[in-house]
Amino acid sequence: MLAIIDYGVGNLFSLRSSFAAIGESAVVTGDPGIIRLADRILLPGVGAFADAAEKLRASGLADVVVSEAGKGKPLLGVCLGMQLLFDRSFEYGEHKGLGLIKGEVKPLRGYVPEGLKIPQMGWNSLVFGNQPGTLLKYVKNGDFVYFVHSYYAAGCGDSVIAVTDYGAPVTAAVQRGNVFGCQFHPEKSGEVGLNILRAFCEVAP
Repeated sequence: MLAIIDYGVGNLFSLRSSFAAIGESAVVTGDPGIIRLADRILLPGVGAFADAAEKLRASGLADVVVSEAGKGKPLLGVCLGMQLLFDRSFEYGEHKGLGLIKGEVKPLRGYVPEGLKIPQMGWNSLVFGNQPGTLLKYVKNGDFVYFVHSYYAAGCGDSVIAVTDYGAPVTAAVQRGNVFGCQFHPEKSGEVGLNILRAFCEVAP
């Protein structure tokens, strides 16, 4: 069983539908007991980092996520959920993340060339790193996925398994051991996104 964490932020039911499309059982839950019983965890997220981090901590689920990941349980963060995996974010101030992957979240504005629209919104291709890793085993270098974001993960080079070119290399996917992250939305990325979710479901707990 896969647990999609419900803490008041995220495309919960479109994610659940995507897992159903590949024949995988997923439950949307904010129950720590169910999350602990799950074989793997998905941390979704849309909106502002500070608000999401506060809701995750206020619900008590931040500690559950960190604890379960520390035990080796596969964890996938999606979009803002990926950003929460890092040490901190500089979105409207400085805010603490979960610290599961070394790095920080910074604004695209001032990093990508002037004239490019922010948020980065739409289809962009994946450029694999030297070791694209488990999460990308069913997709090809150059496959397109769907992004919607104004901030990006920086200082995380050791964990980057794919970037996308938006006038500058932007972190698209990361992995540190059993912890994975996608800046893009696999649930909005057609067959490529489904293949990424399929690969995650095959990661051994």
